[in-house]
Amino acid sequence: MAFEPPQRLVRALGETERNGAADWLVKLPELVQQVVGLRELTVERVQAPGGRSSLVVLVRQADGTPAVLKLAPPWARPESERAALAHWGGFGAVQLLDGDSDGGEGVLLLERLHPEMSVRSLPEAKALLEAAGTLRRLWVEPPAGQVFESVAERTGRQAEAMRTSATADAEVAPLVDAALAAREELLASAPQARLLHGTFRQSKVLAGERMPWLAVGPDPVVGECAFDLARLVRDRVEDLIASPSGASITRRRVKRLAESLELDQERLRGWTLFRAVESGVRARRVGRPQDAELLLEFAGWL
Repeated sequence: MAFEPPQRLVRALGETERNGAADWLVKLPELVQQVVGLRELTVERVQAPGGRSSLVVLVRQADGTPAVLKLAPPWARPESERAALAHWGGFGAVQLLDGDSDGGEGVLLLERLHPEMSVRSLPEAKALLEAAGTLRRLWVEPPAGQVFESVAERTGRQAEAMRTSATADAEVAPLVDAALAAREELLASAPQARLLHGTFRQSKVLAGERMPWLAVGPDPVVGECAFDLARLVRDRVEDLIASPSGASITRRRVKRLAESLELDQERLRGWTLFRAVESGVRARRVGRPQDAELLLEFAGWL
């Protein structure tokens, strides 16, 4: 099998601050060959452009059933993804096909959806409606003895990196201060915790056969639902920034999404601010200035 990882994955791993990223990429072709042989899979093609933290390969199982083989490095928390998908059991999310198998570390065999058709392909209003409806299905009680990170733990690590960046970059300091203050206030009065997708956005919702739309690619976390919805608020941020009424559209979007999912509007605004500033500061740090500019301008509207 000829194999070449998608350039999007190569670039993302080049930007990562994780040790071992380059080594994992070098070993990836051999790992793919091993897994395909062990599971008696037939490779159709590598999905491109694919993701920024994993390799996705379209395959067929021994009986001819189409499936997706996903390989992810340890820092992408693939075993956490496995646990969440198993708990959801295909309700609102892609079905895990090897739930009873350890599959090898970082290896997931998944139901084949339609990667060429995401919710993002719909008109904006319809896309937000369908995405929000999909997300609601995922907000369930965490499993007993759950092993997932909490929102406080994940954002705590992010907050430390943001403080470091603000110290070295005075231009972002005011937004970082506002985002960190919002986080502290939100964590001081957090509502009931649910299992969350963790990295939800329109492109993470694909067309399926069992259900019209199913979520993929979770980085699960346990916490309040507004944290999960916050990433959806800034979808198509480039269009928002290009619009002369982008700021007012953003505020209406926060209100509409909060009301549609019965969440507190101010809590959603606060988590949207924190997540946008965190992403913007990180983009600035790893050398993606254009992305950083969009995200930080968007954060300034909140």
